[in-house]
Amino acid sequence: MGIVPWYRVATANEYLVITGAWISDIKIAKKAWILPGQSSEKFDISPVNYTFEVQAMSAEKLPFILPAVFTIGPRVEDIASLHKYAKLTICKDKDESHMQELVKGIIEGETRVLAASMTMDEIFRGTKEFKKEVFDKVQLELNQFGLLIYNANVKQLVDVPGHEYFSYLGQKTQMEAANQAKIDVSEAKMKAKWAQNSQMAEVEAVKAVALRKAELQKGVEIMNALTQTEKLKAEFLTKASVEYETKVQEANWELYKKQKDAEAILYQKEKEAQAQKAIAEAAFYARQQVADGELYAKQKEAEGLVAIAQAQGVYISKLMDALGGNYAAVRDYLMINGGMYQELAKINGEAIKGLQPKISIWTGANGSGEGGDGGAMKEIAGVYKMLAPTFDTVHEQTKMLPPSWLGKIVES
Repeated sequence: MGIVPWYRVATANEYLVITGAWISDIKIAKKAWILPGQSSEKFDISPVNYTFEVQAMSAEKLPFILPAVFTIGPRVEDIASLHKYAKLTICKDKDESHMQELVKGIIEGETRVLAASMTMDEIFRGTKEFKKEVFDKVQLELNQFGLLIYNANVKQLVDVPGHEYFSYLGQKTQMEAANQAKIDVSEAKMKAKWAQNSQMAEVEAVKAVALRKAELQKGVEIMNALTQTEKLKAEFLTKASVEYETKVQEANWELYKKQKDAEAILYQKEKEAQAQKAIAEAAFYARQQVADGELYAKQKEAEGLVAIAQAQGVYISKLMDALGGNYAAVRDYLMINGGMYQELAKINGEAIKGLQPKISIWTGANGSGEGGDGGAMKEIAGVYKMLAPTFDTVHEQTKMLPPSWLGKIVES
């Protein structure tokens, strides 16, 4: 009766390691048939915590302790790393402490090498960087065993008894920290004031920017309004200009017509005025000629009157000489010669026409009506004789008396 194969299954945190027939090295699986001539074992892949207190020494030969907790397990996502870890765990002659000693040796060795290259101040002040350096160097060594540092917690560095460097350094750091805290508080207050001033300046700047923006926007709106206004002005001005030009042309045409009409009327009036002027000049010339003629006639008449007056003056002068300077005789002669008495006789005759006047006729002394004297005095004497009866007749009929210089009537 032969050996029957059997089926094995690993749990969630385990893998199967199969060796034997038809397997050159090892085979890793979560489940598999185990054939005759083959053997299988399970290994745990759960990460394990390793706690250490690594003693190291700085470059100044100052010792210190580095407390650390590393969580380390196999790199499950890489099959090659699982092969390495499986070979490390399935050795029959190695117990569980073997893995701890391996990990501890790697961590202590890398920590001491790294610490020896740094001063204590560099280690203390650069704890974070120091821990990272330790982590990287330990991981590099663990890779050859298929192990992965899932977590590393390096605690605060601790002084070795009798070498209290970290304590003193901590006190110094605390004092420096306190002083720095005071400085920080002062700077914080100053920075708060600066921040407040900065915020105020920023607010003022924002307000200034807003005001400037508003001014610019106002300027833009004003320019837009001006542009729109200018555009409207241009449109209305163009329209108004066209209308104005049209009105101007019409007005110019009307003015031209009126000017021409006025010029025609003015020309007609000028011609009429010229004609009237010519007529007036002709009439004036005619009147001037008439006036000149009248003036000439008056001048000639005046010259005639002057000549007559001169002649009369000569005549009277001669008459006065002839009558021996007797003014009364000259007067009577002039009255008689001027027909004054004849005119009076005519008037009296017309006055007594139709009446029956009483007529008396006087004659001279000789009864013939002739005087004894001859010449001019004879005629004067005859006229004078006729005056007395004439005055009597006029007085009787009209009650009028003759002038005293001619005589007076004496009643009998």
